Amino acid sequence: MGTTSQASQRISALLDENSFVEIGARITARATDFNLKQTETPSDGVITGYGVIDGNLVYVYSQDVSVLNGSVGEMHAKKIASLYDLALKTGAPVIGLIESAGLRLQEATDALNGFGEIYKKQVMASGVIPQITAVFGTCGGGLALIPTLTDFTFMEEKSAKLFVNSPNALDGNTTAKCDSASASFQSEEAGIVDVVADEAAILGKIRQLVSMLPANNEEDASFEECTDDLNRVCSELANCVGDTSIALSTISDDNVFFEIKENYAKEMVTGFIKLNGVTVGAVANRTEVYDEEGKVTDKFDAVLTKKGCEKAADFVTFCDAFEIPVLSLTNVKGYEATVCSEKGIAKAAAKLTAAFAGATVPKVNVIIGKAYGSAYIAMNSKAIGADITIAWPDAQVGMMDAKLAAKIICDGQGAEAIDACAAEYEKLQTSVESAARRGYVDEIVDAADTRKYIIGAFEMLFTKREDRPAKKHGTV
Repeated sequence: MGTTSQASQRISALLDENSFVEIGARITARATDFNLKQTETPSDGVITGYGVIDGNLVYVYSQDVSVLNGSVGEMHAKKIASLYDLALKTGAPVIGLIESAGLRLQEATDALNGFGEIYKKQVMASGVIPQITAVFGTCGGGLALIPTLTDFTFMEEKSAKLFVNSPNALDGNTTAKCDSASASFQSEEAGIVDVVADEAAILGKIRQLVSMLPANNEEDASFEECTDDLNRVCSELANCVGDTSIALSTISDDNVFFEIKENYAKEMVTGFIKLNGVTVGAVANRTEVYDEEGKVTDKFDAVLTKKGCEKAADFVTFCDAFEIPVLSLTNVKGYEATVCSEKGIAKAAAKLTAAFAGATVPKVNVIIGKAYGSAYIAMNSKAIGADITIAWPDAQVGMMDAKLAAKIICDGQGAEAIDACAAEYEKLQTSVESAARRGYVDEIVDAADTRKYIIGAFEMLFTKREDRPAKKHGTV
């Protein structure tokens, strides 16, 4: 295999210098149908091998669009499947760099069976080793299942196309009307893509992500030496209740925050931070989005949405599979109330509840604003298994807003009676002190001290073990 193809250049840019070792370089297609043998198929259109990222072993395959458009044939698929076998034996991540015309038509059922073999290996590897894919060109039809079977998907912002049915094949649609294969659609509307960027940035981001993740489900969460002050006071944190992506980067070691699905369901933030050198998965409600100039670009109600619940549930499930502790920042007063939302919000909130309740990793919840009703219960509350619940002094925990409760309790009475009732209800039922008196909140801490308290909580929980009823798996 020549060393100048784009497929091999991507591998070189991704891995530590001179660390790549190619496997199966001499494999070619063995099909003779349609005179395919007359065409040279070096490496059968995919370069496979292993190398290191910051010293961490990874397995990589990179589709070579210069060989039969990177189409997937029998031997191409076998190479990827064999790479998965090695990765599972050694417990190291698999990274797929995708650019392919899809199924190799000349090989028909052999190629189709190859697709199935890759799918099966991906399912076997799910929850055992991290799987990452990056789409740089076309990824259509059955190939679209490959990135969606992995844990994280990156997509090049301009040339990449990800689709099951091409945009022009959708009834009443054209690419000009809605390019459903574009990176913007797949990241903002479909929520399939975690990160959108140019090619160089994607390869750099994958390196950063791999360095934050454990190599497999039996390795302790990824550690590094912490140079940040463990007791660092975050004096601005109280101002970050609205945009919790800023809050998370503020409390993280050296402000490191790797956001997942940044463009999708922005009212729910998910991503990885570092606390005392340990990777922690973070989930947070968000009501405002600020740009780099400090201007508000989006505003949301403090409610759970269908998309937000599903995004958070999938993320928590990943963290639990790989023994990554989970931190939540809660600020929620209910559920989104629209006809469209009503079609799926109950199931999505149930999925979120099941993800938090089912996770046996250390779980810490910080109530930074409102925590009302069953929406709060679903957000990693003590009731469903949070190990430690911390609240800021002005947080509110209860069934609903005191004014709303007063209107129901004092129905038909005057405004004065309602106001008096609201004040009493707030003091008795929604204040964080009353929740702490009942044991639903463990600690009330100033926002500025949040970092040191959550680091202390996760250190205390480091040896956590939790037995669950024996079962094959849940069904939510």
